[in-house]
Amino acid sequence: MNSNISEEASSRFITITEDGKPLQLHYHDVGRGDKVVVMLHGSGPGASGWSNFHRNIEPLVDAGYRVILLDCPGWSKSDSILSTGSRSDLNARCLKAVLDLLGIAKVHIIGNSMGAHSAVGFALANPQAIDKLVLMGGGTGGPSQFVPMPTEGIKLIGALYREPTVENLKRMMNVFVYDASSLTEELYQQRLANILARRDHLENFVKSLQINPRQFSDYGHRLPEIKAKTLVIWGRDDRFVPLDIGLRVIWGIPNAEMHIFNQCGHWAQWEHADTFNRMVREFLAR
Repeated sequence: MNSNISEEASSRFITITEDGKPLQLHYHDVGRGDKVVVMLHGSGPGASGWSNFHRNIEPLVDAGYRVILLDCPGWSKSDSILSTGSRSDLNARCLKAVLDLLGIAKVHIIGNSMGAHSAVGFALANPQAIDKLVLMGGGTGGPSQFVPMPTEGIKLIGALYREPTVENLKRMMNVFVYDASSLTEELYQQRLANILARRDHLENFVKSLQINPRQFSDYGHRLPEIKAKTLVIWGRDDRFVPLDIGLRVIWGIPNAEMHIFNQCGHWAQWEHADTFNRMVREFLAR
């Protein structure tokens, strides 16, 4: 990676107001381009903007974009929160507050899983602030028509939140990607350390699910309202959010197109990073 791009050097904190209370959020700010790309991570325990997208930052910075990786409330170094309503809408509100404070009026958003749900929530609430969307493994909270819900992967995420052990982490990650042999012991230990560093995040996520099991809104009926050009990317072998959910997204969003990766699980931007980076750069440049 470019020596000018580092996790530590790009680390920032910002305080917004959510529900009348201060909420400190962590984010990374990389590059100096006039056009801004926001990256939104998924909901797995220990996730962060950097861990989700570190293979995808440099190509965008090299193409002249400013890249912002937001850690959603309840993840990484951001404050913890109890979500009693739609977490997708919560994340969307937080992102809008951050952009307002940074003086950024319009963005591209790349969202993975929960991040894709949040990106759609943001686009519906702030159509004037969206340029283009890239959605992977998410975008609406509707049920699969073919796979029993909750899916195998979602059950494993729940087990890891309740019992954060390396064994449960490995069980989840073995389903998370198509080829788990690419995952190193160092990656597992780093991710587990991230998880255990913030037990308040774990506890609040579990409590939030107990209060409201449907944390991620079903935006299916509202997808036609999104006018932004949208690239939907999915893994054929996604065992967290099945492929037919992706088809539902492109049926709904009028200006959407789709790319399906073979031999790919729920982490397309990591499992097929080079192709993903090329496709996204070309899509954003149109």
